[in-house]
Amino acid sequence: MLRFIMSFLGGIFSMLTLGLAMGAVTLGAVLYIYGRDLPSYETLAQYTPRTISRVYSAEGRIVDEFATERRLFTPSEEIPDLVKHAFVAAEDQNFYHHPGFDARAIGAALWEAVQTRGESVRGGSGITQQVMKNFLLDGSRSVERKVKELILAIRVEQVLDKEDILELYLNEIFLGENSYGVTAAALSYFNKPLSALSPGEVAYLAALPQRPSNLHPVRNYEDAVDRRNYVLRRMAEDGYIDAAMLERERAAPLLTVQSGAYPSFRSSLPPRDYFTDEIRRQLSANFGEEEFFTGGLSVRATMDPDLQVNAAHALQRALENFDRGLGKWHGTLGQLPPEALDEEVAWREALAAFDAPRDITLDGRWYPAVVLEIGDAEMRLGIEGEHAEAPVVPRADIDWIPGSFDDNFDRGDVVLVRQRSGEDGAFERWTLRQVPEVQGAFMAMDVNTGRVLALQGGFSYQSSVFNRATQARRQPGSAFKPFVYAAALDSGYTPATIVVDAPIEIDTPEGLWVPQNASGQFYGPTPLRTGIEQSRNLMTIRLAQEVGMETVADYAERFGVYDDMNPFLSNALGSQETTLFRMVAAYAMFANGGERVEPTLVDRVQDRFGHTIYRHDQRNCVNCGDLGLAEGQAPLIQSDRSRIMNAVTAYQLTSMMEGVVERGTADKAIELPVPIAGKTGTTNEAKDVWFIGYSSNIVAGCYIGYDTPRPMGGASGGGVCAPVFQEFMEPVVERFGGGEFPVPGDCVFIKIDRFSGARLPDDAAGENVVAECFRAGEEPLFGVTFDGGFEIVGDLPLVEEVQAASRNVTTSTGGTATVAPEAGFGTLSSGGLY
Repeated sequence: MLRFIMSFLGGIFSMLTLGLAMGAVTLGAVLYIYGRDLPSYETLAQYTPRTISRVYSAEGRIVDEFATERRLFTPSEEIPDLVKHAFVAAEDQNFYHHPGFDARAIGAALWEAVQTRGESVRGGSGITQQVMKNFLLDGSRSVERKVKELILAIRVEQVLDKEDILELYLNEIFLGENSYGVTAAALSYFNKPLSALSPGEVAYLAALPQRPSNLHPVRNYEDAVDRRNYVLRRMAEDGYIDAAMLERERAAPLLTVQSGAYPSFRSSLPPRDYFTDEIRRQLSANFGEEEFFTGGLSVRATMDPDLQVNAAHALQRALENFDRGLGKWHGTLGQLPPEALDEEVAWREALAAFDAPRDITLDGRWYPAVVLEIGDAEMRLGIEGEHAEAPVVPRADIDWIPGSFDDNFDRGDVVLVRQRSGEDGAFERWTLRQVPEVQGAFMAMDVNTGRVLALQGGFSYQSSVFNRATQARRQPGSAFKPFVYAAALDSGYTPATIVVDAPIEIDTPEGLWVPQNASGQFYGPTPLRTGIEQSRNLMTIRLAQEVGMETVADYAERFGVYDDMNPFLSNALGSQETTLFRMVAAYAMFANGGERVEPTLVDRVQDRFGHTIYRHDQRNCVNCGDLGLAEGQAPLIQSDRSRIMNAVTAYQLTSMMEGVVERGTADKAIELPVPIAGKTGTTNEAKDVWFIGYSSNIVAGCYIGYDTPRPMGGASGGGVCAPVFQEFMEPVVERFGGGEFPVPGDCVFIKIDRFSGARLPDDAAGENVVAECFRAGEEPLFGVTFDGGFEIVGDLPLVEEVQAASRNVTTSTGGTATVAPEAGFGTLSSGGLY
């Protein structure tokens, strides 16, 4: 009997041994089969997650963010222990003790699946396994994936410590609201840094990994609170918080950004505008869209936030004034459905979801509103937001358009309104506003560094994202003429050179072209200075013909106005299209004395590790590190900028364009306490109007026109665009100042009569006297007139620009002298370079 029992037990032992051996072989085979083609876990050591790229203003303030996955990488040592403990308690209680997987948790998950016959299946994966799934495997629910996940988890635990694994997990995990990682989630839900979170807030974040879409703090409030409280209980059980803290946090309501308890992080940033979007466009082209949106770049923009707001308001005011002057209402943005108008809750919800521009702050914030009641004397609105003032618009507010409220509005119309204040600043009434149909752009930059300080590409970015400063190709009109004059001045002409202002007829393949001056008049022989001051078309064409359009085109391309300019005479009047961005950058080179400067919206770009991968300013500071610099002594900056035009030419052109502002086509619009030079531009039928001007340190320009070009009536560059420059530059001059334009050492000044070009005595003074700069060693040629080679008849009806009496000038001794008369047609020459 004993022998039988021993034999039986021996058989059982043999079977168990064989079973264990077979199991070991089977397990080894499974591990070998699934483990031989696994991805390398060594990539985890070079973890570079998709992180937010941020744009900072020149002062270092965050002004915009770009990301496909909203993630802010945070090293493990900067993550508070409370956050780590909450996620460990919620997701992997034995994380710090198991070798990569928790056998008890996996067994519990299997037992639960058996008990529920497969209806309740949870993974039982610990934090290390979840890291393997998120980084190295797909998210499929299969036995094969679980086995691979287990193998990788064991291997990773042998090469990475627990803190490294937890760092990967806490930065990669998706927590809803397009937030990846705990740092981004803390901002999305609570607008707080990790260090400022309460235990209850941390517990809510730790509750999200399993069901981020089903634990919304508003839509799923009760479930979210229950899951938060579960995590708090686990934290207390594991000794991370005490009983008193547990009860206090469980009793607290779940307050989040989504419930309105905290302002959102995005609300602390300015609305996205044309400037930061242009940075996105340019850097995406330079570095690739993938790198820009996922590379965690730190972009230091050149934008000055205050000047950006000034630029927007100056342009918006000009556009609105022009638009309201037309007396036409077109400001209805759409309609809300009738069923949404009867209850306040309903129309507020519908209005909040309506796509209306909310980034306009001209003379106060503009609000979307819906028309609720229309009367004869007033119209009652429902206005977005909470306001103490009665939401009504009086009949007097629409006196600028024909018809009554009933003629122009319907119940349910969505419109824009703002508060109107009286002279004492007190609320007066609500007033209707509309986004103008006419559009435009404005840009300002530093003439010496090329740093763009402000860029406004339209009336409202949220109304139209098309950036008219950089993307709209428009005819610059007379704003192009300085490049013709620059080519002439560099070719031997002077500001006193006489060019005939007389009719021209040119045969073209399209027919006879007969250009005209804007006034329709002819002024005869006239100095170059007066030609540019009064923007004479006929003089410019003759000058371009004399110099040669190939030379003019070369200058325009050299300054970056065009990549390839067609050498047609009509293009001397700015008929070939370009962008405001190119034109303003080109004018900067007039302002800085003729040195090349490249416009930029970005000072510097750093990668996720803080390494500088782009820097605009390549100048070398020789002694910036010298702590022994004397008080008041500036560091020595070495610049290797190339010269694009002669310094004397740049000064001559600037001096002539000062005349445009002082007594020319912009004299009624510009009045600043520092010297300003500039040029207006108005195309045929005023389809585009321009003004570009500059002080000794800042250049700014504006164009206005319809997106689909059409006549703008009596608009002109001096009347519509120059006021934009004036409004923008007033605070700029107060802040940055400005001085006389530097005079090159090669300048020799000779006094000239600006109407006739005649030389005057050195002691002459008077309204017609101007001291012109001539190149040292150059003998000015007076009395010769250029006609461009075009025939001229002798009986033209010329306009006498000044009366003979005004030709008397005062000498330094107090006496008077009479200036010689203008050159007549008998003194004309057929021209030629000299």
